[in-house]
Amino acid sequence: MPVLTGVPESQFAYVVVVSRRARQLMIGARPLVENLRSRKNSRIAEEELHAGVLEYSLPDLPEDEEREARRRK
Repeated sequence: MPVLTGVPESQFAYVVVVSRRARQLMIGARPLVENLRSRKNSRIAEEELHAGVLEYSLPDLPEDEEREARRRK
C-alpha cells in the first residue's frame, strides 16, 4: 500500500483518516502543524490533513471491487 498525503477523494476515507488521527491526538500525540486554529482534536487532524503533513494509506481494491465501487457512484 502506498503512503499518501493530501485529502482523499472519498468522503468515507476522509472521515476515517481524520478520526484515526483525532484518536491519536486524544491519547497524547503531538500536533504536526503549528499555529493551531482550534483546540479540538478533530479540527487539528483536519488541519494536518489539509496541510499535507499527515501520511496515510488506503487498502488496494481488487479490479472487480474497484469497478463495482465506481458503478455505485
